[in-house]
Amino acid sequence: MNEAHAPHLSEWVTVDQPMVDRFADAIDDHQFIHVDPERAKAETSYGGTIVHGFYLLSMLTAFTRSALPPAKTGAVEINYGFDKLRFLSPVPVGSRIRGSFTLENETPKAGGVLRSYDARVEIEGAERPALAASWLVLTVGGDQETD
Repeated sequence: MNEAHAPHLSEWVTVDQPMVDRFADAIDDHQFIHVDPERAKAETSYGGTIVHGFYLLSMLTAFTRSALPPAKTGAVEINYGFDKLRFLSPVPVGSRIRGSFTLENETPKAGGVLRSYDARVEIEGAERPALAASWLVLTVGGDQETD
């Protein structure tokens, strides 16, 4: 299927400072722009701390749970990578974000189906997304018929 579909949107999620701090601990990235609200407000034009780009990227999987239908019984969805990934806008801590997924293409691959999604992380009230990517997801097993 080569035609693009309407975007599927996830629920909104508020990213608070404790969430960002836990992520900073998990990836050992404690740059002050992410974890020190007072210093980030004083020393940057962001007005406070901002969310890690890799945090936004990692949220794509969580966003799919409320945006896309679940895999069919017996199927496994595998993160196959990205053809393109850009971090376009900083996300102030305390913002609400959501995922947007538009199926761009699907092709047979490795006994399954390789789907390419235009994936975005949107910031509530902002014109530009925080993140834009061409995300590849390989689905193997289960019934591979498409809807």
